[in-house]
Amino acid sequence: TDARAFLEALATKLAGALPAQTRVERARDGLFKGTMHVERISVELGGFRYALSAGKRGGMEAARAKIVGGVAIKNEGLGLDAWIEALARDLASYAQSSASARAALERLVT
Repeated sequence: TDARAFLEALATKLAGALPAQTRVERARDGLFKGTMHVERISVELGGFRYALSAGKRGGMEAARAKIVGGVAIKNEGLGLDAWIEALARDLASYAQSSASARAALERLVT
């Protein structure tokens, strides 16, 4: 449940701050339940696609793919800490590129 809560909070923040770059995939909690949970988040930023999903056993699966011409040419699994650090670096670079990007980053951290 901690992983689900983390994914939900992160999905809300990223989708709110970077709607054009963020894709959130949701799944039903059960066949007959009306509730849904975040299954996977992906963010395209700085020539990379960052993906984070709930693992099969309650953990997290994090990956980063190098994107060239819309095609992933290199995909690497990362630990959660490394994934967060790499995404934060690209977010900081993105924020330096324009005022609207900086405003989006401010929305993300508040």
